[in-house]
Amino acid sequence: MTSSDFGGVRRDVGCTLAFNFLVPSVVAVQVAAASTGRGELHEQLLAVWGHDAEPVRVTEVVAPHRTRVHIIEAPAGPVTLTYSASTSAPAFARGNDERGPSPYDDEVITALRQSRYCPSDLLVSFANSELGAFAGSEKLAEAAASWVFERIAYQPGSSGPGDTAVDTLLSGRGVCRDFAHLTITLCRAMGVPARLVSVFAPGLFPMDFHAVVEVWRQGRWDVIDPTRLAPRSSLVRIATGRDAADTAFVATLRGDVELAYTDVFAVVDGNLPDDDHLGVISLAVG
Repeated sequence: MTSSDFGGVRRDVGCTLAFNFLVPSVVAVQVAAASTGRGELHEQLLAVWGHDAEPVRVTEVVAPHRTRVHIIEAPAGPVTLTYSASTSAPAFARGNDERGPSPYDDEVITALRQSRYCPSDLLVSFANSELGAFAGSEKLAEAAASWVFERIAYQPGSSGPGDTAVDTLLSGRGVCRDFAHLTITLCRAMGVPARLVSVFAPGLFPMDFHAVVEVWRQGRWDVIDPTRLAPRSSLVRIATGRDAADTAFVATLRGDVELAYTDVFAVVDGNLPDDDHLGVISLAVG
């Protein structure tokens, strides 16, 4: 595929989240498509209401990578959020992540460090034993993703919110975030900068928020999906970070909150693009 393939495809994405605020609480929600700064997001709508459709205070904060965080503060009671958007942002664009003469900057350095869910220092010997033949190769990241795809069983409900990449490796099963964490950990252990991206993923079944991996090479961030469950050129970036600790779609900042219901949708205009998960693809820069 070339950098013009599928670039103008319209994608309609969105979600509904229903909460029970057990006491007056504050939550941070990351469900809005990241802004690329070029105006490809259209017809956006975010609405939040409480008991008897009472409006709720919402503040938007733009985080790194143009991640859009919505801070919701509400009294005890039910709170519902709906979000929808249409985007024609390029599915992948080469060269727009260039860093200049140095191959390292703060984002790349951070993507090399171990993190909460990706303790790469613990898997250096293991990664070298399994992937040493690809050391220094541009194909190392694909080899790591293929290793995870072939060795780890995709099993919904098989992991918990505290499971790390090591837990996934030992159990041999997980969901998309576990696949992403293990791939990131293996890449970092082999010296490849890697990070997690939460996305809307047309074609994903069952539909939900999805987690994929970005790796830094040749002056750009390339996207890899170790689950191979959705075509990468249809993905819409939501949040980007070291691991799921940075990209969780909801986090309680104060109080006590239950997530009662989620519904996610993501579709493309026309047929889904094909993806053999071997070609090089970059998401639109957030």
